[in-house]
Amino acid sequence: MKKIKVAVLGCSGLVGRQFVRLLDRHPYFEPSCLTASSRTAGKRFAEALNDPAGASLSAATSGRLIRESTVDAVAQSGAALAFSALPAALAAELESELRRAGIGVFSNAGAWRMAPDVPLLVPEVNPGHLELARRQQREHGAFIVTNPNCVVSGLVLALKPLMAFGLGAVTVTTFQAVSGGGRRGVSAWDIGGNVLPHISGEEEKVARETGKILGRLAGDHVESSGLEVYPSCSRVPVRVGHLMSVSAEMARPAAVEEVAAALAAFQGEPQRLRLPTAPRRPILVPDGSDRPQPLLDVDGGDPERARGMAVSVGRLRLQGRRIAFFLLVHNTVRGAAGGSVLNAELAAKKGLIPGAKHG
Repeated sequence: MKKIKVAVLGCSGLVGRQFVRLLDRHPYFEPSCLTASSRTAGKRFAEALNDPAGASLSAATSGRLIRESTVDAVAQSGAALAFSALPAALAAELESELRRAGIGVFSNAGAWRMAPDVPLLVPEVNPGHLELARRQQREHGAFIVTNPNCVVSGLVLALKPLMAFGLGAVTVTTFQAVSGGGRRGVSAWDIGGNVLPHISGEEEKVARETGKILGRLAGDHVESSGLEVYPSCSRVPVRVGHLMSVSAEMARPAAVEEVAAALAAFQGEPQRLRLPTAPRRPILVPDGSDRPQPLLDVDGGDPERARGMAVSVGRLRLQGRRIAFFLLVHNTVRGAAGGSVLNAELAAKKGLIPGAKHG
């Protein structure tokens, strides 16, 4: 079946580059349009990338001319879908315009995450919320689907199987890599040998988005789960990988071994459907009291296309009726571009993308 043409908006940033890598030679999708700011537009992607990792891209992708991020650029390319790595301030208007033009949007930006009719999706956790996109499609002719904040993407994966034990309040302390702030984020001077104990707006996002993802679909909106989440977020001198310390109340007592088994055995809709970017096991539970570590575990997940899509959970221990553990998520793959591509694969399988390979 013919592949679906897609655009990548904001292709030159850290998340945009991951989108391009994941979509190059994808079995469902074919990049036909790459966009960026006026500083980068007019260059070939390989030239703008200036990164040895780009050598593995196909000639068609590496040689594609970058255009400015406009609706016309996407529409003229014939793209039916757009993957957005735009800053939230730009994404709000442009993603809405794309939807009005009949182009579906899978967005990593934060602009539409909390809109009542927009699904905030982690396919293993809340695949049913994709019904909101179907409602949008009936009303607008297209849809916007978002993936959550990079911390939340990993956190909800670990919390989902723990709901069987009766989840109470969750406390999470994050140790977030500098890549989470983008290519022009925290300077080496500020972060070297240092920890920054505040990331503007991050703690509010973690609490709010977790509630929506774990919430209940109620017709044209999602009712928040009401789960109490108490986050503290910091930036640490690590290149890639958000580590977090999580402590969660459980309604019933359980042995550490029982909790570990539930995490390791967890699978969701992407695994049952064998989606191309889905890891066979979305939660890995490595041995050892010193795991997970960003340097050792951030690229967890197989097959090869799913590297970085599995989260790692370790140092499980009981504190009364609280289970405590460390959790690691690849912030630019599962926490960003990879999560969005997986959302699109699920939408294709569910028949939301006309002409897509969803049989």
